[in-house]
Amino acid sequence: MMSWAWLGYPLLGIFAGFIAGLFGVGGGLMLVPLLFMLFAAQGIAEAHLMHLALGTAMATIAFTSVSSMRAHHRHAAVRWDIVRHMAPGLMAGTFGGTFIASSIPTRPLGVLFTAIVYYAALQMSIGFTPKPTRRLPGSPGLFLAGAFIGCIASLVSAGGGFLSIPFMFWCNVAIHQAIGTSSALGFPIAIAGTLGYILSGWGAEGLPAWALGYVHLPALAGIVVMSIATAPLGARLAHRLPVTQLKRAFGAFLALLATKMLYGLLG
Repeated sequence: MMSWAWLGYPLLGIFAGFIAGLFGVGGGLMLVPLLFMLFAAQGIAEAHLMHLALGTAMATIAFTSVSSMRAHHRHAAVRWDIVRHMAPGLMAGTFGGTFIASSIPTRPLGVLFTAIVYYAALQMSIGFTPKPTRRLPGSPGLFLAGAFIGCIASLVSAGGGFLSIPFMFWCNVAIHQAIGTSSALGFPIAIAGTLGYILSGWGAEGLPAWALGYVHLPALAGIVVMSIATAPLGARLAHRLPVTQLKRAFGAFLALLATKMLYGLLG
């Protein structure tokens, strides 16, 4: 069973890295349910399954986001001015979110989350065009937006792209730049989130071998090795697709994520 699980980690990395590069997301949101199943198959204590899946998925984003960010930067698609102003809020919101996750009822949070993601998917899919006069807010506004996105991202172990890309597009940031910038924003989210999950799981009883808090190191290593290789492939494809096609693809991707979460809530 262990050998099968170790084979599964690199396969997850191939998928997560490509999606991270293509859509400027961390890939963690998709990894959580898959890691949950792999950990359960290994016989890891049920009390720690979800925490380990969340923490490990968050840690992978630190690596996939760097690989994706470098690829998008080569296409001059990263707005570093946005990254500079949103990063402090992202880190504060993400770090705090890892500690308050257990105190928020799962169902209300999940319903709110799916509603937000469905709305974002609808915006991207129907050809929504923001008002030409709308611009990004100033530094305080970007900090608050970052804090909100970071907090939500930490609760579901995502890189924040499912919220940051629609936010930037709503503020008239070009879609390719929004995706590229989102890949860079995933890094501060991942660093703060990983630290939070390590600390919150430090000393917990019943964790498997090679677990650093709620981060499972063998799974992290297996996923990262392959995701670093495939993220640039996704980024390259993103810059070859027409804007309309890319927006619709991202909208469909968001709707798929929301549907999966809603199914889990109602299941």
